[in-house]
Amino acid sequence: MKWVLLIIAGLFEVAFAFCLGKAKFSSGSTANMWLLGFIVSLVISMGLLYKATQTLPIGTAYAVWTGIGAVGTVLLGIFIFKEPAHFWRLFFLCTLIISIIGLKFVSH
Repeated sequence: MKWVLLIIAGLFEVAFAFCLGKAKFSSGSTANMWLLGFIVSLVISMGLLYKATQTLPIGTAYAVWTGIGAVGTVLLGIFIFKEPAHFWRLFFLCTLIISIIGLKFVSH
């Protein structure tokens, strides 16, 4: 269950980055709604991260949480915000994913 909470926390980190990106390209009340989504996602993400760190080592939990957020945000950038997807960017994204999986397997 602790890993499920951590994964969901990481997904909400992606959600708050997405909301922040959408707010950047919005104005008026639409931007305010994206900022509200950012705040809600941030609070949920932090709350779940806190809950996961009650049973997981803080270093592992934080690294996995930020890794999920980084991978998800880069993928959102590529697929939603049309950012470049060149070889080296994808290569290092894959090394990050392998590192996250490795941390999960070596942590108790």
